[in-house]
Amino acid sequence: MEYRDLGNKGLKVSAVGLGCMSMSWAYGTPDEAEGIRTIHRALDIGVNFLDTAEIYGPYKNEELVGKALKGRRDKAIVATKFGFNIENGVARGANSHPKHVKEVAEQSLKRLGIDCIDLFYQHRVDPKIPIEETVGAMSELVEAGKVRYLGLSEAGPETLKRACKEHQISALQSEYSLWERGLEERIIPCARELNIGIVAYSPVGRGFLTGEIKSFDDIPEDDYRRSDPRYQAENFAKNLKLVDLLKEVAVKHGATAAQVAIAWLLMLGNDIVPIPGTKRVKYLEENSAAFSLRLDRDDLELLDTLAKRKSGERYEPRRMAMIER
Repeated sequence: MEYRDLGNKGLKVSAVGLGCMSMSWAYGTPDEAEGIRTIHRALDIGVNFLDTAEIYGPYKNEELVGKALKGRRDKAIVATKFGFNIENGVARGANSHPKHVKEVAEQSLKRLGIDCIDLFYQHRVDPKIPIEETVGAMSELVEAGKVRYLGLSEAGPETLKRACKEHQISALQSEYSLWERGLEERIIPCARELNIGIVAYSPVGRGFLTGEIKSFDDIPEDDYRRSDPRYQAENFAKNLKLVDLLKEVAVKHGATAAQVAIAWLLMLGNDIVPIPGTKRVKYLEENSAAFSLRLDRDDLELLDTLAKRKSGERYEPRRMAMIER
């Protein structure tokens, strides 16, 4: 496995990470045992970058990751996120108040069963709390030895600049894929100027770009994606045509559509780390092999058309309102 630097302060992670959310939440029925096997296999093959958050479950995913880390902590780079009020298992708006930040860090450490979080993200920017106050509290956690590096998620250029004046931000986690390229015009140039690495979540479009989902009926009743605008009605049919382009490139290279989507991201720069999520060993192994796939100019020209032809927004309006661009 290849390794990459996030930022310029020493945070080195596997070129392909592992999003752990689906092991506990959002995408169908959880299977804790298989999730733990998947994390163990990831660490065995050198995929050391594990991504979780307090909201996943809520709490259940951090607990699962904690179980998987027992006896293997030294092999993992653990990232988790904070940023919401959670009441009766439901997020009730953003909360990045400094006191809350410190409380959540302590709770996450306990659930993960570790004494230091490698990368601690603000999950969404809180419009009620100046970013300087939030990052100030996060930096105190670094000084206390409870956190190693800091990150933000879905933050825009101005927030990034203000945050870095308070403490170096090592990573920006945002959705980035062949059909979601909103980072490219303003945010990636800003992040590079500030020495912030890009962690790309949903690099295969929440599973759509894998080509494994052929119809809306393939999605389980308890799966979050049933409310994803890109999976709805006419959007679904139009987006299936984009997957055909991916499959065309995949067949040419003897690869899968998912591997093509991940390889495309890896070729955009050594400061970009995709974190495809899965709860199955099979797909972990497939995704992690994407770092050895090299696309040519013809492939890139063909794939470049996907974002222009996608149909549907990435979130419903309420969630889109929490994303800075």
